[in-house]
Amino acid sequence: MISVEDWAEIRRLHRSERLSQAAIARRLGISRNTVAKALASAQPPRYSRPATGSAVDAFEAAIRRELALDAKMPATVIAERIGWTRSMTVLKVRVAQLRPLFVPPDPTDRVEYEAGQVAQCDLWFPPVPVPVGGGTARVLPVLAMTCGYSRMTSAVMIPSRKAGDILAGMWQIVAGWDACPRTLVWDREAAIGGSGKPTLEATSFVGTLGVRLRLAPPRDPEFKGLVERRNGFFETSFLPVRTFTSPRDFTEQISAWLPARAATRPLRALGGARSLDRWDADRAAMVALPPLAPTVGLAHRVRLGRDYYVRLDANDYSIDPRVIGRFVDVHADLHQVTAICAGQVVAQHARCWSSGATITDPAHRATAKQMRADLAARRQDRLTREHADGHVVAIRALPDYDALFGVDFDPRPEPGTDRQTIAEGT
Repeated sequence: MISVEDWAEIRRLHRSERLSQAAIARRLGISRNTVAKALASAQPPRYSRPATGSAVDAFEAAIRRELALDAKMPATVIAERIGWTRSMTVLKVRVAQLRPLFVPPDPTDRVEYEAGQVAQCDLWFPPVPVPVGGGTARVLPVLAMTCGYSRMTSAVMIPSRKAGDILAGMWQIVAGWDACPRTLVWDREAAIGGSGKPTLEATSFVGTLGVRLRLAPPRDPEFKGLVERRNGFFETSFLPVRTFTSPRDFTEQISAWLPARAATRPLRALGGARSLDRWDADRAAMVALPPLAPTVGLAHRVRLGRDYYVRLDANDYSIDPRVIGRFVDVHADLHQVTAICAGQVVAQHARCWSSGATITDPAHRATAKQMRADLAARRQDRLTREHADGHVVAIRALPDYDALFGVDFDPRPEPGTDRQTIAEGT
């Protein structure tokens, strides 16, 4: 068999150079029959070897019977049931070829999104520890939201996977859009709908916005493939050679990069259009934000103890000690922790994103020190009494008064008295 190069040269000499078959055979040093076959073939020569069969051919009928019983039966189980004792590789290849014949097809339709219809939400964990203060660094979650119609994406780093922090990040993103898509899609994130039903916090959030929350089916990552692919795009195009000084710095960098880089590249799914080209129409069709912001962030109520600290997200924050013993409402957004007692702000701190830290306001410590000094003075006042003229009343021990009035409580009789005689029994 001649090579593809010889076949092409034979056809060129005959069609372009107008050489006869005999002249081509003499020039190339091949037989005229080979030249004739090359000119008669419209396809280039290709080596093929006739199939010789396989040892698994004799077991194919048995394999089909097993797959008919259970299309998902593992090849190892099939081998045991049909008595296969040879190489498992050969059997697995044949099982893989036959299995699709017994599995019903599961076609999927291409999803078309309307303007303002949906935004997919997900948490991305960049494999880069970010400094959070105190010489520590943590791998923190990043909330990403991608709109279906325009593919516009926004992201913000949040301190934890708790519902309050996730919702605070969502509110920050939709507030930046100045509108909210009519449907927010989430997977089975524990704080949003880990049980298959939206949590109370998530339901309250979407109820305030007047939109719908839709949870993805279990074990179906393709349901929100838009934002999942964006997470991979972040790791390959945003993270390399970048450094971050704080979570706020991370958010600022990715917020500047997304409109300049991700939103300006042509997308095949949009017919070559850019996200920016569709963004105005997408945002115009969204739901306007309500006049009252939804409840987001972490919050709890606690009676303030003597140490005047409250714990929030594994950190302790000082509170004005003048409200010790009273109920204090503590609220934290992504950046600030605020404590309120009876309608009055009794503490404000920058939120700490590390864990195990103690955050103290110097004014609270000074107030506690003064309160302890005042309490000690009041206790001392109670121990000191004065006469009407101002001089201090002496405080005597009780035995002094017994001696003054001749009172003796000693049970032992004095020598030579009747009490001693009676005690001795004489």
